[in-house]
Amino acid sequence: MWTLPRLQTLLASLLTAVFLLWLIVPFAMALLWSLVDPGTPWSYPDILPPALSFERWTLMWETTTLSTAMFNSYTLAPVAAVTAIVLAAPTAYAFARIDFPGKAAAQIVTLTPLVLPGFVTAVFFASILVSFGVYSRYGAILLGHVVLFIPYAVRILTVSFAQVNQEVINAARDLGASGWGVFRAAFWPVLKPGVLASFLIVFILSIEEFALAFIVGSPSFTTIPTILFSYLGYDFIRPNAAVVALILVVPNVLLMLVLERLLQSANPANVSGKG
Repeated sequence: MWTLPRLQTLLASLLTAVFLLWLIVPFAMALLWSLVDPGTPWSYPDILPPALSFERWTLMWETTTLSTAMFNSYTLAPVAAVTAIVLAAPTAYAFARIDFPGKAAAQIVTLTPLVLPGFVTAVFFASILVSFGVYSRYGAILLGHVVLFIPYAVRILTVSFAQVNQEVINAARDLGASGWGVFRAAFWPVLKPGVLASFLIVFILSIEEFALAFIVGSPSFTTIPTILFSYLGYDFIRPNAAVVALILVVPNVLLMLVLERLLQSANPANVSGKG
């Protein structure tokens, strides 16, 4: 006879198995395609590649602009993340700790870019840059990424600022702490997980962003997503696309695991002020 605990265990096991299959099977297929030897194609009726080698990885690195695309992506992302956090902090503080007329409307407007289609935003933003005479592709994409992803930083930091205990702030001031001392004692322990989470989220979103990088940067400025599109779109080469996809996905998965650890490390005592 099936009891409720056994049914819950069975359902949890089934969901776990489905999740693992959904995650592992595509990753395994991408890995196999990336290791297909260029001299021995993988086609029907072969279930597995006839020959495996790392030659495809070597060819991609030596004969394409993959190295340049990686450099562009991994220099854009951290700068965009830091800039977004710096610009988002004052707005997040105001939303979390200051009451002012129109606050709710301002919060809704701040989050509006999140619901707009990526290509619509990219085309509109590209036309604005051209009208202002901004032709630096790196600077234009960097500015675009900051504008596109700053709402994420605002939302996360707003929650973090709201969790700072006013009693701790007052105690630090009563003890004669300077403004910087109050920030270090009362704000930073609570804000740190949110700041790191904001950095990682904006970093990952910047790495994966395609529309703006393609419209503004192509053909001379490539990022990892735009070079991936070249192998999935007009020049479909599945093994090459698998190599780029793994380079794009694997670091982001690792960063998401780090983000999960950071979110779990948040101390409820710091959040609520109660031990």
